[in-house]
Amino acid sequence: MTEKQTAEAPVPTTRAVEAAPANPSGSTGSPGSSAGLLFGIGAYGLWGLLPLYFVTLVPAGPVEIVADRVLFSLVVCFVLLTVARSWRAFGAVLRSGRAFGALALAAALIGVNWLTYTFGVLNGQAIEASLGYFINPIVSVLLGVLVLKERLRPLQWTAVAIGAVAVLVLSVAYGQVPWIALILAFSFGFYGLVKNRVGATVDAVTSLTVETVVLTPAALGVVAWLAAAGTLTLTGHGPGHFWLLAASGVITATPLLFFGAAARRLPMTTIGLLQYIAPLSQFLLAVTVLGEHMAAGRWIGFGIVWLAILVLTADTLFVARRRRAGLRAAAESARA
Repeated sequence: MTEKQTAEAPVPTTRAVEAAPANPSGSTGSPGSSAGLLFGIGAYGLWGLLPLYFVTLVPAGPVEIVADRVLFSLVVCFVLLTVARSWRAFGAVLRSGRAFGALALAAALIGVNWLTYTFGVLNGQAIEASLGYFINPIVSVLLGVLVLKERLRPLQWTAVAIGAVAVLVLSVAYGQVPWIALILAFSFGFYGLVKNRVGATVDAVTSLTVETVVLTPAALGVVAWLAAAGTLTLTGHGPGHFWLLAASGVITATPLLFFGAAARRLPMTTIGLLQYIAPLSQFLLAVTVLGEHMAAGRWIGFGIVWLAILVLTADTLFVARRRRAGLRAAAESARA
């Protein structure tokens, strides 16, 4: 969710997590759940590798990369709609003012998210970009309170408070507010909120296609402007560079499809735990491969963030266990 994803998958709000169907037995050993786990690891693993992909696209800048990503994703989406025979569903969304309006807003949010993330990676701030996706679940919980008027449990409030302290510590460590991380966390948090409202009625491929269609005019404008300025790299740096940029369509769609397959097979609590694969991978790549520096203050700030995540995860697991116990008790009463 990392940029999760969009292609990048939204983190569910508190209400969504609690409403998600749970596995009464608590078992994840069925063939379906095993496949779901593999799909989930595949989705978040691919999102976690995005920094390596983006640095191979230089000399293309963030604006061109996002524009090309939109255009090539549109091609892939049209192919997927044809294969899935979902053109009728796509047309229905275009005719629905409410659904189309929501997805247009989602498109704007994910466009900001993609651009910010790509800018961060290409400007030596992949660590801060990963921070955005670490704190995104905390932001999603906070949005549940502010927008959906949800009531948080004590551990959730504790996680939010710890997250706020982490932002303050990191602001001191960075010498400024970590804007890249906050823009990523809030743009993706609001994106998840919007998608949560339409997710039950619009499938993943149709949703991504509509969002991509909304962004296409702006992407075409950017490509035309760069071409007129003589700075477009898509066609001027050889076939290898062209095909690397063209691959962005597949790279966008593949983890989304994996995520959709995982979400249909796994409890939401498991999906919530898997989501940390992406920012952790991005963080490790930034430190070990991209060579970004982690000063002591940043380690302290990230440590506080990880503490908040542990608190939030503990609360999620506790609620899931209690819900499973309630379902088992109800099933035993029904059999009696």
